[in-house]
Amino acid sequence: MNATKARAAVLAGAQGLALALMALVGSVTVFVLAVVSITLVPIGVGVFTTPAVLHLVRAHANRRRLLAAQWSSVRIPLPYRPFPRDMRTGITGRVERCTLMLKDPATWRDMQWLVVDMTAGAVVAIFPPALVLEGIFGLLLPAGLWQPIVSASGTYWYSFVPVTGWGTAGLAALLGLVWLTVAMNAGGLLIRTHFRLTRAMLAPNLDLELEQRIDRLTETRHDALDTSAAELRRIERDLHDGAQARLVAMGMNLGAIEALIEKDPAQAKELISSARKSSAEALTELRDLVRGIHPPVLAERGLGDAVKALALRLPVRTEVDVELSGRVDAPVESAAYFAVSEALTNAVKHSGAERFWVDVSHSGGSLRIAVTDNGRGGATIGTGSGLSGIERRLGTFDGVLAVSSPAGGPTMVTMEIPCELS
Repeated sequence: MNATKARAAVLAGAQGLALALMALVGSVTVFVLAVVSITLVPIGVGVFTTPAVLHLVRAHANRRRLLAAQWSSVRIPLPYRPFPRDMRTGITGRVERCTLMLKDPATWRDMQWLVVDMTAGAVVAIFPPALVLEGIFGLLLPAGLWQPIVSASGTYWYSFVPVTGWGTAGLAALLGLVWLTVAMNAGGLLIRTHFRLTRAMLAPNLDLELEQRIDRLTETRHDALDTSAAELRRIERDLHDGAQARLVAMGMNLGAIEALIEKDPAQAKELISSARKSSAEALTELRDLVRGIHPPVLAERGLGDAVKALALRLPVRTEVDVELSGRVDAPVESAAYFAVSEALTNAVKHSGAERFWVDVSHSGGSLRIAVTDNGRGGATIGTGSGLSGIERRLGTFDGVLAVSSPAGGPTMVTMEIPCELS
């Protein structure tokens, strides 16, 4: 247990140090850039720079949302208003984009969060590594470290213990042990406190959240209807051009066989072989079509085994880790399966990765799926990308999509869908 707590304290210390650096470097930088750019809007320059800077602010906030989910299972919703699909281009489009972003309440919540993050957020985040380092330093004082310090500057105050000799160095070591004990028991709590503070600043109020949720569900419902209609047209086209054509050809062959079976048995045998081949190809196409609608393994064995079966068909080595104690509802299960399939397909096409990892779990009332690759990175959610399709698919079930894909990789696509296990 002590070893486990020690590892947890070290992990919390590393996470706290990373969060503090993000707050003191990243948040300060983007806040200054945003303030300067918004200040320049009245003279026209800021109209062109503000959208890019605010996108940088949102990317910074989204990175913290992703870390909150990964490190502390704290879910922070994405409250940004979507841009109209018929956005104009050119100078008029830039002015319109800048206006929409400045009118978005989420923009100003982001700005308030930056101020809190670079102050209170940084202070909370620095405590876990500070406790670990202070505790280790205290334990090292009785080993002779106190002597050069005291010789150089006289009495050394370790926290509230004045160190002047071996005895007081021993007291400092006891205090250091106390700090390490606090770090082992409170490090994770402090990290969660940091993320809860972040959620308190970034999350919209209840009324606004409900309003945005209604708007989003309305939009995703329309997308779902459009997608269903397109899927029905695709099935009709595949049946008409594939299996139906082969079945018609097979019927014609059988008619010819019936006419030739007594006059020309040899040619009749050839037509029988051709009809058998057409029936096998039609059956294969029908199976592929059914698998594209709803894979049998998904219905029979659930999401975990279906994703594992999907991974076996990929040309890239894929590891799948599933931690589910039950099954989710069939519609959610189907949406999650095809979202994973689309994410992996995009990764195979564009990432250049040599290895994929898929983690499926359920916690906090949500199904969580992470698809990671060691490819080149640079993936974004944008118009026309496969990730946009995944986002729309998840949105039908009030799910969210987060993407972390720095240049050079790795890329992590995280999907969350609120649901309960049966």
